[in-house]
Amino acid sequence: MFDLANAESREDHASRLMRDGEMLAAALPRLVLEARRVAATVVHGLHGRRRAGTGENFWQFRRFMNGEPAARIDWRRSGRDRNLYVREREWEAAHTVWIWPDCSASMQFVSPLAWETKRDRCLVIAFALAEIMVRGGERVGIPGIMRPTASRAIIDRMADALLALPDLATANLPPRAPVSRLSEVVILSDCLVPAETFGEEIRGLAATGSRGHVLQINDPIEETFPYKGRVEFEELEDKLTITAGRAETWRDDYIARLAAHRAALRRDCDTRGWSFAVHRTDQPPATAILALHQRMGPGSRDLGPAAGGA
Repeated sequence: MFDLANAESREDHASRLMRDGEMLAAALPRLVLEARRVAATVVHGLHGRRRAGTGENFWQFRRFMNGEPAARIDWRRSGRDRNLYVREREWEAAHTVWIWPDCSASMQFVSPLAWETKRDRCLVIAFALAEIMVRGGERVGIPGIMRPTASRAIIDRMADALLALPDLATANLPPRAPVSRLSEVVILSDCLVPAETFGEEIRGLAATGSRGHVLQINDPIEETFPYKGRVEFEELEDKLTITAGRAETWRDDYIARLAAHRAALRRDCDTRGWSFAVHRTDQPPATAILALHQRMGPGSRDLGPAAGGA
């Protein structure tokens, strides 16, 4: 028997995907221009991703550690005091950075406290970061969507790849796709998924040997919950609604649950050696990009408040 309810549901889903695709296509030219402007701003404050490894250029001296070959000691530098030093060279090999921009339905939320949706801010950060990575000699890809490339037209390639996916709006986290060992993964999302689902995703990616960074993107109203009186809330992913008679009485419980959820996400990242930070859409994207870029590679696991986090 023909299932009229399911047929209507499929039709509504298809219509929503089409609308989402049209909205994304209309917004992309503006987002691309904004990303290039932000990337150019950030680049002025960078001096390259300097890391220890194989190469020809000197990077820094560090203390000699027991068990290392004595041939690595720089005797001229060591002769200046009582310590032994090793001369480290800058890491020069290009590697892969996988960037995942969450374009799911919840990312299309925007409040009167911000001037753009979470999705638009997410794409600006993704595009700008990709541009900066490619300028630095890295390769950039989108997990399960776009193969890594060092093309100077990286922003255009990412935009085309995202537009070619009609079901992109259903994915909060990266799809299960092979991620090369020793690469870096950047997840840009509001992370509005169960903590268990998030933890499983991080464990799967970290198992490949890749480093990772999560930037949780929130609208400021999601942080402060300033609602009062009777308010109807709509869940954008499944179109569920709930009504609060006196929304102000929900505030403390909401903020406590948000903090607990975020602590669980951070704990999963810390356990795997990944970094975690929060960015609000009422703050400049360049601040988050600069802090994120500076932590990529060996270093601190926590981006901290420099990334615009709460």
